[in-house]
Amino acid sequence: MLQVLLVDDEPFILQGLAMLIDWEKEGFTLAGTAANGLEAIAFLEKTQVDLIIADIKMPAMTGIELLEKIRAEHISDAYFIILSGYSDFEYARKAIQNSCMDYILKPVRQAELLSVLNKVKADSTQSLQRREEVALQEKAYFARNLIALICGKFDQLNLEHVKSKMRTEGGIRYIDIEIDDRPEDESGKLLLKSEEEKRQQQRLLYQYCLDFLKQDGWHCILDVSSNEKDYDIGLVYCDYMAQEAGMDEQGYLDYFLKSIQQRMKQPVVMFVGNRVDDISLLSESYRTANIARSFQNFHVEGMTQRISWYEEQECAEERTLLCKSSLDELIKAVEQNEKERIPELVDSLYEEINRNSLDAKLVSMNIDYLLFQLVHAAQAQDINVNQEEILEFINRNAFDSGTMRGSRMHLKRFAEEYADYLSQLRGKNIRGSVMSDVEQYIREHYAQNLTLKDLGLKYYINSAYLGQLFRKTYGVSFKDYLNNYRIEMAASLLLHTDLKNYEIMEKVGYHDLDYFINKFIALKGCTPARFRKKSRESNT
Repeated sequence: MLQVLLVDDEPFILQGLAMLIDWEKEGFTLAGTAANGLEAIAFLEKTQVDLIIADIKMPAMTGIELLEKIRAEHISDAYFIILSGYSDFEYARKAIQNSCMDYILKPVRQAELLSVLNKVKADSTQSLQRREEVALQEKAYFARNLIALICGKFDQLNLEHVKSKMRTEGGIRYIDIEIDDRPEDESGKLLLKSEEEKRQQQRLLYQYCLDFLKQDGWHCILDVSSNEKDYDIGLVYCDYMAQEAGMDEQGYLDYFLKSIQQRMKQPVVMFVGNRVDDISLLSESYRTANIARSFQNFHVEGMTQRISWYEEQECAEERTLLCKSSLDELIKAVEQNEKERIPELVDSLYEEINRNSLDAKLVSMNIDYLLFQLVHAAQAQDINVNQEEILEFINRNAFDSGTMRGSRMHLKRFAEEYADYLSQLRGKNIRGSVMSDVEQYIREHYAQNLTLKDLGLKYYINSAYLGQLFRKTYGVSFKDYLNNYRIEMAASLLLHTDLKNYEIMEKVGYHDLDYFINKFIALKGCTPARFRKKSRESNT
């Protein structure tokens, strides 16, 4: 409903206007009345309205003076309609100069008032759509600049744009926030959700984060990970946030997490990266947040920690507590692809852990060491290998929904799959023969739910290695390649069909209209509707 203020020094005029039409039926609510311009100013300083209907001749302050003042002092940008018993054009001219929408002579006729109100509604709807479109474009453009910093591939323009939108005072951390889908019951069974359900939950989580952050909402961003199976929220935490809340860092993040968990009514987890001194170093904090996220999947049963920190220096200090001999033997077997030895070496590691009665924290530390060494093993095979994609492999390929995370059987499966991955990194003889087939398959099935894992199974190639090949061949991740192709297909449909946005969205493989529009803006610089309109205008 649009809020309306009526201003006239004659009470019977105010009463007549209130009764002349059914305001609510027409989409308006009478927010208040005033007897002159001064009373109207006092009202507007406390209450914002969308439309002001004011008499032109009143004591203390006329309607024209009221209009001039609220425009000059930016008190209100509401639509303004002048009422008058005078048909002098000079009054109308002054009103129009100050952005008056219309000029109605008394006595006001119902049909004339309805006509003006319909004009107000139509213009208000168009203005709202324009503001929403600008806001979407602005948010998408900002996200592109922030992701450039997060990924460590940015220039001065990216940096300046991010700094113009968000405060970057003191120490900074990248924090990954997600719905926690780790098993909660004794059986370790996971509740499987559809992609659409996951997306809806992610969007809800994002909104709750924005509600908590309020004016710091620019620090929160959707879909940072290039893994199409991740439904993550990225948070750029700065020290001032805790300081202004009167808390320390741990207390602030605990409070943040508790607040959004209560609204989500389900567990949420934060993965906290190392502190860096400047926003330009954000990619280092993002890297370590990813490591914390990967380690979380290996934590032993019974752990209930919801904020996972990773501080590299602390890990280095505790190396003396490692089951180093057992770990190094397992790492060696993985590197040499000795699958027949991997199960017995995993058993030996767990036996040593049990024999020494290591607690959950120390078990986690041992798994951390194992993962670090395996990451280094991949980089030793190929110095150009992308570390983020290795971590994605650890997250995605090793964790099937039916497997108890952190269990002995799970570690055996992961080690065997990683051995295959290292073997394929060494081979490098399949790139040309496979990528052309994969590219053709994507072009024929881009609207389907394609994943690297499915493509890897189809073409008998490790999915993590396939991801590396994608980046080397096309210069982008698989997710970006697929998204770019889908958007190009969507652009073609916008140009050559009259299909609506939601119909095009479904045809090119998306299931969330807002997500589709945001991705379109990110690549084309405007909404689908604007793209279609501009293209058709250029052809006329």
